[in-house]
Amino acid sequence: MRILAIEFSSERRSVGVVLDGHVRGRAEETGGRSARAFHLIERALIEAKIERDEIECIAVGLGPGSYAGIRSAISIAQGWQVARNVRLTGISTVDCLAAQAQAERHFGLVNILIDAQRNEFYFASYEISPGEWRVIEPLRLLSFGEASARCARGTTLVWPDLVSRFAGSRVLLPDAATLGLLAVSRADFVSGDKLEPVYLRETSFVKARASSSFPDSETASPTTDEHG
Repeated sequence: MRILAIEFSSERRSVGVVLDGHVRGRAEETGGRSARAFHLIERALIEAKIERDEIECIAVGLGPGSYAGIRSAISIAQGWQVARNVRLTGISTVDCLAAQAQAERHFGLVNILIDAQRNEFYFASYEISPGEWRVIEPLRLLSFGEASARCARGTTLVWPDLVSRFAGSRVLLPDAATLGLLAVSRADFVSGDKLEPVYLRETSFVKARASSSFPDSETASPTTDEHG
């Protein structure tokens, strides 16, 4: 299967092309708050020597992470499916990180932490061996104190902005090449409207002031942060 993988949930935005179970193309960029998405896609496709209309499946990293980045990746996948009728699959970013940890030989108990803002952290824990990895604690939101206590054992993998807050932690960012390899064995394809970012908080609403032009109207707008 010819797979295009898009991972925009972190400060390293990457695109990978997997052909018949092997990574054949990859592109990434870091810095800034927006991705030149189609520039990255073209670079990866050129490296893989494949055209856009040959892609059969798009795999998207669903986070948690940068809400804007994840939404951008999902929008691209949705548009591609409308135009080309490709298969779509969404994959948790923490599962992607667990697979990368295995590839980098982080064995035993491995904790994954992602900044959720508001002094909270996305946390998941895995038992990783050379042959497999399994979930010990599923993804959840924790306070700083709770996260610190759980990270007292095992290896803790974090994104760069958390290294100073969790002593002994190591940096690991999600990568589209790994995402694409995970997609090879997936069969849970969905329609574009079913792709949603991982978001563990209940949406909060702030009532806007009534407009002077529409004195009888009451509106509410959801508030979100960059990391969902």
